[in-house]
Amino acid sequence: MILLTGALSGLFGLGNVIAAEAVKGSAKYEKLEQCVEPTSVMRRNHFEFIKHQRNLTVHQGIRGSKYSLAGCVDCHARKDASGKYVPVNEEGQFCDECHDYVAIDLKCFECHATVPREK
Repeated sequence: MILLTGALSGLFGLGNVIAAEAVKGSAKYEKLEQCVEPTSVMRRNHFEFIKHQRNLTVHQGIRGSKYSLAGCVDCHARKDASGKYVPVNEEGQFCDECHDYVAIDLKCFECHATVPREK
């Protein structure tokens, strides 16, 4: 049965759908001493910073603060062995690990980018 499933997966291209392995040390944050705030502050309050920035951006058009979600993704996304970014909300990645630990669903990335924009 396993052999048949493997053959069918290969035939239909399903065998190639494997999550990318992120390379430790490939994210910007891994080379820094601290985030935009101390780690303890970010762990406790990052969602408040992001909500506050969201309100400034949506209601007043103010972008580019140190608390932007795009800035978080840019710093915390790792790359895989081929140099492509792995989404921060993918299983085992930066956002997913903590949100799994505290049993909170990630809603941000239903609309927002999960990897940095190429410059």
